[in-house]
Parts: sequence; structure tokens; C-alpha cells
Amino acid sequence: MDGVKRKLKDSIQFRLSLWLSLAILAVALLAGVFAFISAFDEAHEFQDDMLRQVAALFDQQHIPVAQQGNASKVKIGDEESRVIVQYLPSAQGDSAGNAEETGLVLPATLREGFQTLRVRHGHYRVLVKTLASQQRIAVAQETAVRDELARHSAVHTLMPFLILIPVLLLVVAHLVRTMFKPIARLSAEIDGRNEQELHPLAPEPLPAEIRPFVIAINRLLERVAQAMDVQRRFVADAAHELRSPLTALSLQAERLADADMPDAARQRLVTLRQGIERGRLLLDQLLALARAQSSPAAASGTISVLQVYRRVLEDLMPLADAKQIDLGVEGKTDLQVLATEVDLITIIRNLVDNAIRYTPSGGRINLSMSSSAGGGVTLQVDDSGPGIPPQERARVFDPFYRVLGSDAVGSGLGLSIVRTIASRIGAQVRLGTIDAQTGLRVTVFIPGTINARHSPQPA
Repeated sequence: MDGVKRKLKDSIQFRLSLWLSLAILAVALLAGVFAFISAFDEAHEFQDDMLRQVAALFDQQHIPVAQQGNASKVKIGDEESRVIVQYLPSAQGDSAGNAEETGLVLPATLREGFQTLRVRHGHYRVLVKTLASQQRIAVAQETAVRDELARHSAVHTLMPFLILIPVLLLVVAHLVRTMFKPIARLSAEIDGRNEQELHPLAPEPLPAEIRPFVIAINRLLERVAQAMDVQRRFVADAAHELRSPLTALSLQAERLADADMPDAARQRLVTLRQGIERGRLLLDQLLALARAQSSPAAASGTISVLQVYRRVLEDLMPLADAKQIDLGVEGKTDLQVLATEVDLITIIRNLVDNAIRYTPSGGRINLSMSSSAGGGVTLQVDDSGPGIPPQERARVFDPFYRVLGSDAVGSGLGLSIVRTIASRIGAQVRLGTIDAQTGLRVTVFIPGTINARHSPQPA
């Protein structure tokens, strides 16, 4: 009961369906009562007309009527619905003494026309008519039989109501659900958007009553988009402006390293240069995150995954060589994906850069690709590093979050940038392990049409 009250309070669709159903039931009840009474009265009128026709038949056709005290029986359908025809006794005769068991004891003083009388143990509808021979006859039928026939006819009249009312209720419920489907689709569309999709909603397919609400949402989305653009521009401008001071500090630290200084000062200089390098990396990542959160033009065509792998390996191979990490691409098949080159390079570069930073010296990093049966391409980056614990895999996509216990130099923005770009292009990023204990496997699934071709493996 509480659930019904809550739905009645909160749901316009439920209230509309309920009140429409109650209105239909009320109107149907009134119409049913009126139809029953009308059909009942019409059945009685028909039965009275039948008595008139029987009387006219005896008068016009000069059908002999049994002598006074006897009764002629005219069967109408069955024995119970019979019509009794008999002469009325004269005013001087004794009606009670001349009737037999088959007749009705009727007084001679009955007036012309219809009347309802109690005779013996029942009620009869009696028509008194004077024939052309000046004799008076009574045409009678038991009222219980008449009422039963009238009720039966009235119930048959109600049958269409009993069939159509449930159908009408179902149709109303279906129509109400259909009318509210645009609102449900609008809700699903808004709920399915990510934080970067702030384009306005289309108000045209919606009912006129909902359009002002949609227009208000579009204005809110526009204000939110403007606020986010201001925030991104501020982050990008701040990162860009800080580049020059950090570059100057880096040059000064390099010049200072050539000067003679005590060992303690040189150790502090090494720490200073590492801090400056972390600052430069953080600024680069902030700029990359600001670009990833922007809304560039959609991809105009497909690009080669193998070509992107080659460009990333050319840029990051010196870092891998410095740690003696075996970095390469597995397989010779090249796949085409629907994405922009900048987005795909940024995703792969950040994944490979993270893998190099967290893989110990002498480790291995493999890049691979595969096509799925349902369409789409899966990109995979495997490393032999320590991996990410399962309880940390949801958090590592948050900006500036880093797994505890790691001493690798980083800003905690790499995976956040990867997820931001992947969400914008409709891709999915999953983290796993190569084996049960060590290694990290990052897979990026990009849906869409694929084209495969064989290419020689890069050196």
C-alpha cells in the first residue's frame, strides 16, 4: 500500500493512468446501468407488444377460444414462457367457480388494456381486449418469466461493455506509456552522457509541454560548458606560463652542475634537478589533460594502429633503452580504427610511458592489437612491472592519484588522460594482469569498422 501511495505521489504517469482508469470505470458504470435499465424496459415493451399481437391474431383470424373456464395455451419458446388466452366471464357469471386448473381466475370487471394482477400464487401481466364478436378475452403471461427474459436480454446488452472496458483500460495504459516514452528517452540520453558531452538536447521530437524544460536544460549545459572551458583555459594557460620559468631553472641547474661544489651540495643539486623534471612533466601532463578534455572535431577517417605504435616507439625508445627494457610490437597484422591520430597517439604514449616508468630495469613491454568478432579493435599494452592491485584499479584513473609504495617519477595524470580521451571517442579501458602475480595488462577496446592488412614488424 505504501508503494502505491508513493507512486501516486511521485509519478505523473501513474496518476494519469489511475485517474483515466477511474473515469473510464465511472462512465462505464453509469452507461452500463442506463443500458441495463433501457434494455430491461425495452424487453418488457417487446413482451407487451407480443401480447397485443396474440390478441390481434385471435381477433383477425377468428381463432376459436376455449369456452369460459378453459384456457388456450400459446407456446413462446418453451413451456415456462407460455401465453394464456381465455374468455373473461360475464359480469353476471361466477369467475371463481367456472375456471379449471388450466385457466386463470380473473374477475369480469377488468378494464381494457394492460394490467398486472396477482392470480393464485403468482403475478401475471394481463391484456384485456374486446373482440369483433363483442366477447372479451384475456391474454396473460407470468411476470416472473417476463422478468427473467428481460434480464437475460439486458445482460446480453451489457456484454460489449464487459469486454470493451478491460480492452479500453489496457489501451489507455499503453497510450500513456507511449506518450511518456519521449521523456524516458530524454532521461536515458542525458544519463548516458559523460562529463564532456555538453552539446544541447534536440527539443523538436518532444511534446510542446516538455520543450521549455529542455530549453532550460540546454541553457544550463551551455553555462556549464562555458565554465569548464574557462577552467581548462586557465589550467592550460597556467601550465604554459610556468614552462618558461621551469625551463630557465633547468638550464641554471645544468650550468650549476658544471661548477665545483662539495659532494653534499652536488647531492642536493641532483634532488633539485629531479624536482624540476617532475615539475616539467606535471606541466606537460596538465596541458595534455586540458587538450583531452576539450572537444575537437570528430574523426574524418581511419588511421593505422601500427603507424601510431611506430611513432610512439620512436619517441619513447630512448627512455626504454636507458632502463634496458625490451620494448616492441607483437604480430605483423595492422588494423585501421576510426579515431583521430592525435587522440590515439596520446592514449598509447601515456600507456607506454607509464609502463616504462614502472617496469624495473631489464623488463619487457609488448604492444599488440587484435580484432573482435563483433566489430572493433582491442589495443593491448603488457609490461613486466609490479602491476596494480585489484583494489586500486578504480582509483588510478583519478587525477593525481598514485599507488602507494611506488617510487617512480610521475604526476598521476597518465591514466586519467587515457580514460578522458577513451570516454570521448567511445572506447573502453580495462586493467588486468599478465599472470597471477606480476605484470600489468592494459586493454583499450575501440568499437567501429576495422580493416586489416599485413605489414612487416618494426625493428
